[in-house]
Amino acid sequence: MSRKTKYTYGVDEVPPPRHLFALSLQHVMLMFMSLGLPILFCSQINASPEVTAAVISFSMLASGIGSMLQSLRLRYLGCGYLCPNVCGPSYFSLSLSAAWVGGIPLMRGMIIIAGMVEMLLAPVVQRLKRVFPAYVVGLVVAMVGVSVIESSVSSLFGLSYRGDAIGGLQIVIGFASLLAMILLNVWGRGPARMYCLLIGMVGGWLLSLLLVPECRPSAAALGREPFFALPSMPWGAGSIAFSPGMLLPFVIIAISGSLKSFGNLLAAQRISTPDLEKADFLPIRNGLLTDGFTTALAGFFGAMAVDTSSSNVGLAGSTGVLSRWLATAAGAMFCLFAFFPRFSALLSQIPRPVLGASIIFAGCFMVITGLQEMLHEKWDPRKTFVIGVALFMGLSTGFLPELYARSPRFIQSFFTDPLPTATIVAVVMHQVVNLDELFRRKRPAS
Repeated sequence: MSRKTKYTYGVDEVPPPRHLFALSLQHVMLMFMSLGLPILFCSQINASPEVTAAVISFSMLASGIGSMLQSLRLRYLGCGYLCPNVCGPSYFSLSLSAAWVGGIPLMRGMIIIAGMVEMLLAPVVQRLKRVFPAYVVGLVVAMVGVSVIESSVSSLFGLSYRGDAIGGLQIVIGFASLLAMILLNVWGRGPARMYCLLIGMVGGWLLSLLLVPECRPSAAALGREPFFALPSMPWGAGSIAFSPGMLLPFVIIAISGSLKSFGNLLAAQRISTPDLEKADFLPIRNGLLTDGFTTALAGFFGAMAVDTSSSNVGLAGSTGVLSRWLATAAGAMFCLFAFFPRFSALLSQIPRPVLGASIIFAGCFMVITGLQEMLHEKWDPRKTFVIGVALFMGLSTGFLPELYARSPRFIQSFFTDPLPTATIVAVVMHQVVNLDELFRRKRPAS
């Protein structure tokens, strides 16, 4: 991406009401994919329909509130970019373990602790300017796109679980949706380009309704959902528990989650302020504080832990619509849908191939933006080995997950996703290969 790129709506511009609604709806439809996590979570713990509905509704509220807060520019909260919050997969397995041991109350308590850890880590970011030079920042941005490859490609082929059969019609729907989004973005002008994802998703959904009868929403299932309902806490508002034995795993995963959000926030900053020569760590710090606060809020609600959304950041860059007010509107809409279960149930039935196409569409922009940032500076052997080793180790988490599954728990916590793994390795390697420069600066002049 050229640093001279002009955007349809800049980060501080407010689109007209009709565009604000439609553009925000694009982000909302992408955010709905994350609701698969609370649905899967509740199925794994054999939750009652009442508990399932509550977890989903409160997860939507936490995500919506976090999205609105991130769009603000308060003294300590809000990155001020278009960087919505969604249910994060990083905490899924540990949340499940906590629920198996102590039910929803234990999950709530441990997620609150994790959110507080993220908030404590946020101020440290401002002290990390020297360990994140521009080429390492570029790697982090690129890995934001790489980290969604597994979920996006599996969804593109219509897979919900490993081992599922792949249907030919699912592949046709997925690739047709992706092609429509790309061609509208490349050839389209004005509204066609701005709404390329929304048009592609609606078109793919209609195509799936025609070709795959089982993709049609069940009128009976939708009818069972109330039109309007206030979220309740079947587990009791004051039922919060803690476990010393689960403290260390949740602290480690909070660090990993902070690194992932750090990458998403850096990516949002790069596409929102392309003329910025060096990363501005103040809004990054505020974004991480907001992410930690929203995670703790999700724990208090009894919802799934939240995280910043790389897919939505990529969508903003690919469509050229960077207005942070879209995050405000999308967050408000997501909160509103939490009170209208029938509408949220309908949107949650968007076909997986269509959702997969949407994430691939957004992820492409993140990868290329990061690569261009990496190669913007003059290259040398030091950068070759920093980036090369970080890529090898980061990508290995996707190629060899069974290898890390057999490793010690501490290693598993940091080597589960390409983004945090590559970030950690790049930072460490950058320090190692530049030790001679550090000693040279500290050596007294003769």
